[in-house]
Amino acid sequence: MRDMHLAHTANQFNKVDYLHDHLTNVANRAAEFASAFDASGEACLAGLLHDLGKYGELFQQRLEDPRRVRGIDHWSAGAWVSLMKYQHKGIAAALAIQGHHIGLQKAIKDALRSSLDPKKLEKSHPLGLRLSENDPAALLEAFQHDGLQLPGAETIGKSLYPGSEFHRVASMLDVRMLFSALVDADFVETEAHLRPDAGRKVGPALQVERDKSVLSHYLQRLSGESDASSTVNQLRADLLQACTGASARPTGLFTLTAPTGAGKTLSMLSFALNHALVNDLRRIVVVIPYLSIIEQTVEAYRKVFETLREHEDPNHYILEDHSLAGTKRGEGDSGPEDADMEDEARRTSRLLAENWDAPIVVTTSVQFLESLFANRPSACRKLHRLARSVVLFDEVQTLRVDLVVPTLATLSRLAERYGSTVVFSTATQPAFGHLNPAISRYCRRGWEPSEIVPQNLNLFERAKRTFVEWPIDLEHSISWVDLSERLAKDSQALCIVNLKRHALVLYRELKAKKTEGLLHLSTNMCPAHRRQVLEEVKRRLLEAVPCLLISTQCVEAGVDLDFPTVFRAWGPLEAIAQAAGRCNRNGKSQVGKVHVFVPEEENYPDGAYRQAADVTRILFNQRANDPLDIDSPQTFEKYYRDLYDLTEPQNRNAALTEALAGLDFDGTAGQYRVIDKGTVNVLVPYDLVLFEEFRDEVLQTGLTRQWIAKARPYTVGLFRPRDDDPVRWHLQSISGRHGTPSEDWFIYTNVDHYKDDTGLTPPESSDCLIA
Repeated sequence: MRDMHLAHTANQFNKVDYLHDHLTNVANRAAEFASAFDASGEACLAGLLHDLGKYGELFQQRLEDPRRVRGIDHWSAGAWVSLMKYQHKGIAAALAIQGHHIGLQKAIKDALRSSLDPKKLEKSHPLGLRLSENDPAALLEAFQHDGLQLPGAETIGKSLYPGSEFHRVASMLDVRMLFSALVDADFVETEAHLRPDAGRKVGPALQVERDKSVLSHYLQRLSGESDASSTVNQLRADLLQACTGASARPTGLFTLTAPTGAGKTLSMLSFALNHALVNDLRRIVVVIPYLSIIEQTVEAYRKVFETLREHEDPNHYILEDHSLAGTKRGEGDSGPEDADMEDEARRTSRLLAENWDAPIVVTTSVQFLESLFANRPSACRKLHRLARSVVLFDEVQTLRVDLVVPTLATLSRLAERYGSTVVFSTATQPAFGHLNPAISRYCRRGWEPSEIVPQNLNLFERAKRTFVEWPIDLEHSISWVDLSERLAKDSQALCIVNLKRHALVLYRELKAKKTEGLLHLSTNMCPAHRRQVLEEVKRRLLEAVPCLLISTQCVEAGVDLDFPTVFRAWGPLEAIAQAAGRCNRNGKSQVGKVHVFVPEEENYPDGAYRQAADVTRILFNQRANDPLDIDSPQTFEKYYRDLYDLTEPQNRNAALTEALAGLDFDGTAGQYRVIDKGTVNVLVPYDLVLFEEFRDEVLQTGLTRQWIAKARPYTVGLFRPRDDDPVRWHLQSISGRHGTPSEDWFIYTNVDHYKDDTGLTPPESSDCLIA
């Protein structure tokens, strides 16, 4: 038996990493991370056993000669010991240990036991690997000879109950949180060995008292400089006061229902800071559906805290994380996720964004929600940071209907066990409480949030700044030609349609008329292009010069625009209300005008969108001479109840339901997709100089995190084109890790297809364009 066993080879300073030290350090750090949710015992166990197989002779030979000895499984043994020694109490730790290289698998005890059985693995390993040692007892003997001891069973909790058909979503989150503590600790300790010169990267702590004072002074200055009407300013002041008052409540589930333009962004931040102070919470996480709103929100927050620049790096204090990387298997990966020894040369310094070690995090719904249902180490690594946090969801009406029930159950568990607060904010609050019986099957707490805004404030009635002109007859539509003639009569107006091709047709009609101040906006345009258009729109509105914007629904949720007149194609009721939120937003006019019309081609982005539009149609027809009131929360309560009765969210997505029922982490991760259809990222020639620079760099170096961060503002998302789609002729693949072509990243080669006014418009096909 060897006297000294290694966890990793020598680093650049010729210092080796002894296995005893690595296991001890990972166990201690994992226990520290898990102490936020009272699971230190399980985390310590997982840390001690996660690399037990490295005591095997084959693994030690692998470190001595990695070219001769390859493909060694050093994780299954530790998981097997956890399962056998601790039985039910060891299931969660066993899953975490097994998953720290291959991702979380099935949690059913019999399936887990079968997948870890050393006799079966020795005969036929599913990944074609060899066990470092086929006798776990020999590994435990070496472990104990190295001065290590396993904790007693009394220190281990019981976070997974595989025998029950209830609350399985809650149990799966418990496993992911333990998994998160383990893999983050492993990443941190491995990096500390490989890059001791870099030092341990630790994000700053939330400084609530200071931040409250900074925000208060900023809000006072903002109120004094506001050009909004006195009515709107008072509305915003009342919402802020309501948020401050509600912040004294204990942690839990909340809704914040307030009209557009009422100042929800900063009022929510005020709630979060006060609430964190009262309840001793650690961080604030803001979840937003669209990149355009993220950029706007981050800009607003950084303006609040700009006075702190001398003391804090703003990129560390307010972390903007909207890369989609990390929620799926890494580029070019084909085997186990072996981040700590198979290819140490490719290990680089991990950014704070990877584990959300920052006091304020702003991220996308895709990144946040898919991480909550992920099974890979890189995606789950940050989850333990959510314990004892305030999680603010903006524009929650965008959540996909077929994901609603498991999503709310998981968020409910976050509040129930992990001491966090979840806030759902929107002007069009979905009636999620209607789904409480279904949600309660997945998580004991169910979904019964408290509203932050008192009813007696009458915010919606006081905020009424628009008059909606509904169609007289929904059976009669308006042609694009007639609509363009009507729009051309307005000096400043916004027109929102449901599809990109509708926006293009209407824009071209108006362009042919030489309409002054005409602009186009859609996700055919890369984020940098959209930002430039929005800046031009705001300039024109401010200077009172002609401005006619033709847009898809990408402009609706959270984008701060203030048009005197808005036209909206028939669609879901919440979309119509969100469009109205871009009209007379600051109350400068006595009343803004919103015209709802039925276009000549009444098509929608997908079936769920059409169903919501149909429910709106039914409600409209039921009201007869009493028009729909989009400023009434009661209208939306009725609308969402009818929508959920029609669509039955609890019975949608059978594949996801089956994966959840089987406690199948891998299957769940594959089926839980915030964006329904498979999409690809395409670098487009919006800025030719940067396009050529980014193109040449990635073709030379391959796909890297750094390149993605730089190039993302110049990319467009496309539905994955079919093999026979002509767009494929213009897509050049990008190599990922190990030279393998990426399935998700491409370069658009025909520069003539990217237009200065409409973005990417391939002439041969529009099937791949995201609506």
